[in-house]
Amino acid sequence: MVAMTPQDITKLIVRTSMRDRSAFDQLYRQTSSKLFGVCLRVLNNRAEAEEALQEVYVKIWTKADRFAVTDLSPISWLVAIARNHAIDRIRARRQPTTDIDAAYDIADPSPDPEASAIAGAEGERIHHCLEELEQDRAAAVRGAYLTGESYAELAERHGVPLNTMRTWLRRSLLKLRECLER
Repeated sequence: MVAMTPQDITKLIVRTSMRDRSAFDQLYRQTSSKLFGVCLRVLNNRAEAEEALQEVYVKIWTKADRFAVTDLSPISWLVAIARNHAIDRIRARRQPTTDIDAAYDIADPSPDPEASAIAGAEGERIHHCLEELEQDRAAAVRGAYLTGESYAELAERHGVPLNTMRTWLRRSLLKLRECLER
């Protein structure tokens, strides 16, 4: 599968808003693994995450016309839909509280619009910096810090000793920091 640019994904969302089924199919093929990962991380149950993913794509189909083309990453918009839907599923299975006033002082853990914009821009910078790393090093960094794989799992997957994997990650993080400081 060819990696798509944010602009490509934006075009697919816009075409989906016009009820283009082939664009929607392509959008699903390009983004479903990432959105499934989001659902699985939040729900912590594979079967429930699979069901939630299907519901997420129904929402994307019906809400694609609400997508605003901006400089922010379109994948962030898709991830927000998946994350919010998964959280809604968790909330729906909880017992309702009796005292709604007790929830008044609870802070919303989600970022505000400004923080979302900054995070989107930072995400693009990080993605760009990851592309500067060797392919296996970038894959190891993504595995360790985005999908939560252990050093031992990464060492086994890449066929290197555990201490080599630790060195790869440490040096890669230093290179990423240098890139981000430019």
